[in-house]
Amino acid sequence: MEDKKKEGRYERIYKQLESILVKTDDPLARMASICAVLHHKMDHFFWTGFYMLKSGKLVVGPYQGPVACQELEKDKGVCWAALNNAAPVVLADVHVFPGHIACDSRSKSEITLPLFNKKGEIVAIFDVDSDRVRAFNQVDQLALTSTLQLIYKAF
Repeated sequence: MEDKKKEGRYERIYKQLESILVKTDDPLARMASICAVLHHKMDHFFWTGFYMLKSGKLVVGPYQGPVACQELEKDKGVCWAALNNAAPVVLADVHVFPGHIACDSRSKSEITLPLFNKKGEIVAIFDVDSDRVRAFNQVDQLALTSTLQLIYKAF
């Protein structure tokens, strides 16, 4: 998808999510809604979800798409890279990432972003896979970073 078209779609999604998320202050409910809307509105999203940080483990949380890995091996893969560096990871081709965890062999590119709570602590990793190579770029990173802030935002 062309960047301008992608930016416009993300802007519309953000506004839609703002109107949906005012109905609850529950972070888990907000995560589930964000996954559902993004997954069904962004045609390059193959798997869309959260891995929750629980007792030092990344365990699957709300998601949309094929069956997910239930728990990710510690310090391995793109989600752990985002957690350990406290920064997004945009991966054009998952096959060139050392230690990539293939929960589904159809995944070709991936973006992961840490989710910070109001205290600035990482509580989850937002993970999106695509069945297309080079599906994600800076446009996705900026828009998804902004969207994730809706989880703990008081409207």
